[in-house]
Amino acid sequence: MSRTNSFGDFIKSQRKLAELSQRELAKLADLSDAYLSQLERGLHEPSVRVLHGLSDALNVPTDKLLRFLGEQPDESSETVVTTESAITLDDALTDVQKQSLLDIYRGFVAANDL
Repeated sequence: MSRTNSFGDFIKSQRKLAELSQRELAKLADLSDAYLSQLERGLHEPSVRVLHGLSDALNVPTDKLLRFLGEQPDESSETVVTTESAITLDDALTDVQKQSLLDIYRGFVAANDL
């Protein structure tokens, strides 16, 4: 799988988890609907401006998006895997299952902060 396909798949899965249509995400990220569709299909590599827009709209760190484009920092550096990213990236779960687990996890974390 090419890096733009991997990036597109990740954006699409994050959009679905956020329960956003392509049109809604495009508006939040200040992109055209057509361009977002092309990104999700792996037809374009996003610019830095687009990455920042998607990062803000999806509430996903920009460095995480860069990793899907193969632009991650030094490979020898230790990678920290968060609970949320592990759930999000687990291919054994459906999008609905991922969202349910994320909701439960966030509820536990919020309860601990009280």
